[in-house]
Amino acid sequence: MKWSKLTFFSKALIVLIIAGAVGGAVYYFAPGLRIDESKQLEKLDLSEKDINNVVTSAELPLPEPALSTEVSSKPVVKIAGYAWNAQSGIIVANGGAKTTKGSLMEKNGVNLEIIRQDWLSELRNLQMKFIEEFDQGNNNPKEGVAGIMIMGDGVPFYISSAQQAIDDKYGAGKYQLQVVGVVGLSYGEDKLIGPPSWKMNPQSMKGALISTVIGDGDWVTAVNYASANNIKVNPDPSTYDAEAVNFVAAANDDYIEASKDLIKSQKEGYTVSLKEVKAGKLTGKTINKKVDGCATWTPGDKMVFDELGGVTDIISTREFNNQMATAVIVLKQWADKNKDVVQNILKATYTACNQMKQYDDWRKKAAENVASTFNMENADYWYNMFKGQKGEKNGISYNMGGSRVFNLSDAKQYFGITDGTNRYKAVYDQVSSYLKNLNPAGFNQNVKRIVPYEEAVNVSFLNQVENIDAGKAYTADYSEKATNVVASGEWQINFDVGRASLRPEGKDVLEQIYNLLIQAEDSKLELTGHTDNTGTQENNYSLSQARAEAVKSYLIQRGIPATRFQKIEGKGQDEPVADNATAAGKAKNRRVVVSILK
Repeated sequence: MKWSKLTFFSKALIVLIIAGAVGGAVYYFAPGLRIDESKQLEKLDLSEKDINNVVTSAELPLPEPALSTEVSSKPVVKIAGYAWNAQSGIIVANGGAKTTKGSLMEKNGVNLEIIRQDWLSELRNLQMKFIEEFDQGNNNPKEGVAGIMIMGDGVPFYISSAQQAIDDKYGAGKYQLQVVGVVGLSYGEDKLIGPPSWKMNPQSMKGALISTVIGDGDWVTAVNYASANNIKVNPDPSTYDAEAVNFVAAANDDYIEASKDLIKSQKEGYTVSLKEVKAGKLTGKTINKKVDGCATWTPGDKMVFDELGGVTDIISTREFNNQMATAVIVLKQWADKNKDVVQNILKATYTACNQMKQYDDWRKKAAENVASTFNMENADYWYNMFKGQKGEKNGISYNMGGSRVFNLSDAKQYFGITDGTNRYKAVYDQVSSYLKNLNPAGFNQNVKRIVPYEEAVNVSFLNQVENIDAGKAYTADYSEKATNVVASGEWQINFDVGRASLRPEGKDVLEQIYNLLIQAEDSKLELTGHTDNTGTQENNYSLSQARAEAVKSYLIQRGIPATRFQKIEGKGQDEPVADNATAAGKAKNRRVVVSILK
């Protein structure tokens, strides 16, 4: 694979371990040696409340096109981010890429510049340049950017990797990157695209090759879908496992390149050369594999659907509705010296977001500002994509776009400040477990530790935003029956023998399930208990029902509403998935199936 196609963090890994490159090469190339094995992951966290508060307020004047003269003498604060529609709120609060006359940023005394940057590696480089100048004593650096905006589920990968580089250069503890707020939410925009068979029969994804930005939020979406359906994930982008879902790194950490890989493969026969692996061992064979799908977002999704037939959106952030917030990451030490600036950026943004929720003129202005800031498409395009669009090609329907913005009430609820359910912590912890277990692009060798949530997130600035109406918390409605199965996975939840009492290791699995349920908060649930063939058939019906009820009780104690459970059922020993003649088979048959429905 070409150097340009490696992720930034893979490149960093090569630099960090150059002294061990010879030994690594022997390990990599020698057939039969053990490598990173495909993993069966414990499931993801779905939440039961859809974050979408609306606060009634008077319509405010729209920002003007002319640049502001009121704040032009103040230091420029630069924030960089992907071309991503979930950032609409902060962009319209600024009146576009630079602060304009009459904008909410101007009214709050902020001189802000928003920079488009689609490469994750360059976002990190920009933030590192800022830290370099800050370290030289300049409290308002002109180089680099004070903050970046990325997908919230990509933050554990980004902050942990970037923090390692910062600690290596300046010493541990001197500087820290932190999330100081969330300003929007992907609501369908980010998705896994592939053949319809993946949606109708998720097991048909085994052996698929998916192009994406590994470690980023779209990768997480695909991993979520695989894990929720009990499909193994191959953590090594240089190998191919026919019994797992495989990933290839998009060039330059660019989501558009992920889309191009799929198009080129399906239209021109482009293949990726991968080393075959079985049961964690290299076979010595090389597989030239076509790209079967991609994980991307708008406008990458539209590119694929315009160019290809026979593909659709398999899973998206509409199903995992709390998975992907728009996170703002800044240097803590700079933020502490500029508290008013950080608070006022958030204040202006949340005010603009609430205007967008109520008034179409604000949504249209946001689309206009997004088009000019990204220098891509036009206002109509971004306006329609914000709402989400449906299409059909060759009889196959698909969805594109779909975003939301966060007002202050949404942000506080997302962090659990108002209702006690910290949705972002559930996402952060779940993705952290993926990084630890899957080790994408040598993550664990490259990074000494995953920065814990408590260090990575700082809500103090959010809590000090004042003088705007925070509104009331939203409550989800689970009164209607759900019929569409989003995912169904069989989890090995350990109970005491012959009883429905949970063992400590069983509770660990349930915590993973809880985290998954927080991410898909507006879904409903069905639990089905199963046993092995020990004991009588009649007793096993009762035992399997009791174990499913025990899972329900645990999740309710953790805060999942009882109204979210649509059906609890025990099927005893009737549906084994393994041979009851062996101890290993019996263990596999003692399980609870959790189905997620919308």
